[in-house]
Amino acid sequence: MDILYERCCGLDIHKRTVVACLIVPSPAGRPRKEIRTFGTMTADLLQLSDWLTSESVTHVAMEATGVYWQPVWNVLEGSFTLLLAKARHIQAVPGRKTDVRDGEWIADLLRHGLLRPSFVPDRPQRELRELTRYRTALIRERSAEVNRRQKTLEGANLKLAAVATDLRGRSGQAILAALVAGQTEPTALAELVKRRLRAKLSELERALAGQFDGHQRFLVAQQVAHLASWAGMCPGNHESAGKRQSGRTRKGNAWLRSALTEAGQAAGRTKHTYLGAQYRRLAARRGKKKATIAVGHTILIIAYHLLTEHTTYQDLGVDYLEQRHRHAVERRLVRRLEALGNKVTLEPIDPAA
Repeated sequence: MDILYERCCGLDIHKRTVVACLIVPSPAGRPRKEIRTFGTMTADLLQLSDWLTSESVTHVAMEATGVYWQPVWNVLEGSFTLLLAKARHIQAVPGRKTDVRDGEWIADLLRHGLLRPSFVPDRPQRELRELTRYRTALIRERSAEVNRRQKTLEGANLKLAAVATDLRGRSGQAILAALVAGQTEPTALAELVKRRLRAKLSELERALAGQFDGHQRFLVAQQVAHLASWAGMCPGNHESAGKRQSGRTRKGNAWLRSALTEAGQAAGRTKHTYLGAQYRRLAARRGKKKATIAVGHTILIIAYHLLTEHTTYQDLGVDYLEQRHRHAVERRLVRRLEALGNKVTLEPIDPAA
């Protein structure tokens, strides 16, 4: 077969290693093969790039193995002509499969021009595609949750979706909140709607006459506005025989939970803020880890209200909790002093003095 690329390299990529098979002409005119194994850290991939450059390699081929090819592509892009091939287009001889032979096979196919390259957009397009795909995934998750809520309502004979086209609006959310709170009277529920839906009050009353029982109330409560639970920043719920067994948080969204935990740690180190005071108050009783999660939970709630109410953040101050529970603080401190053998009498200070 004709040789299309004289200086080429085939890469067999794994999570921790990259096996590279280099094929270049030798002084004697015969092809010279050299195989090296590199790590997948950026420094290791830069060594791979330097080695290929020193051998004057022009073309590099790799198999599309999950997402592991992407770091290699990012480092080698711009320095070589890269080819990404699908796994089914690179079928080695059965019974002779090793990482080294995979690299050799890819290099041989590339050398003779037998690889069908996959389309890989440039870096800005790849980044944009990653963002748009993530947004699409979030929309699908939201739609799936809305469908679950609708299924629950249908099972309770509540035909709300037949009248209100969007249960995510203010009217729909108000009705759902009232149902969770225990209100089941159709007229009272229908009166919660706003604006154009008020023209359908009689129809709404008929649609809201159903059999909304305790288990449906529980399901809808889990499906409406549980941002903290989704993020894994609220206490767990594990009880048996009337006793609370564990309050361990669920895993939730790993990325959001990690960011909130880091933010909770940073806020806990501040000196003259409400969040710092909350952290120190909880850390003294429950430990630093639980205090960090609690502060992260508070940050998430603050962000939710800022976004939904379109307002700005106003810090409550370092003494807000003390002033809010002033009498409880006084009683606690008095008991501690009395336990040490002191007689305590409280006398307010005259503000004018």
